[in-house]
Amino acid sequence: MIETAVQIEPEWQGQVDWEALAERAVLAAFRHSPHGPLVDDPVAIEVSVRYADDEEVRELNATYRDKDKPTNVLSFPMVQPDLLEGLTNSDDGEVLLGDIILARGVCVREADEKGVNPETHATHLIVHGTLHLLGFDHIDEGEAEAMEAIERAALASLGIADPYAVEEA
Repeated sequence: MIETAVQIEPEWQGQVDWEALAERAVLAAFRHSPHGPLVDDPVAIEVSVRYADDEEVRELNATYRDKDKPTNVLSFPMVQPDLLEGLTNSDDGEVLLGDIILARGVCVREADEKGVNPETHATHLIVHGTLHLLGFDHIDEGEAEAMEAIERAALASLGIADPYAVEEA
């Protein structure tokens, strides 16, 4: 079973149920990845999603990636990719898969540039971040295409249009 722990900074507060959005996005990413069966497995796999401000993300990006600027989303995996297949064998039945942190200002700006609402863009970023926690990356073209295909399928299952088609148009 997948559990989503959500923290929301005040800048994100409003009419959107950010916790439910995070839960849907994380589950969709799992279901459309090769790790889909984990959704129904009895082991508790936790993904932490933090809706932060740009300054917090800038600091994390500077500390962990040597890039002194905010970015839209950061993912911090807690499980090595080669150990993902063994998650169901956890001794205590609980696994912290990792953390996903979104930057409010960057997310809103990018959403505006793409012509979508911040909720849609945040959903995409959480799906993207979850796939990073599941060992996917986009360093080379083949990896990027595989990751984007899963993102497209996960987002389509949530009624969200292909975000890469928007960029290419």
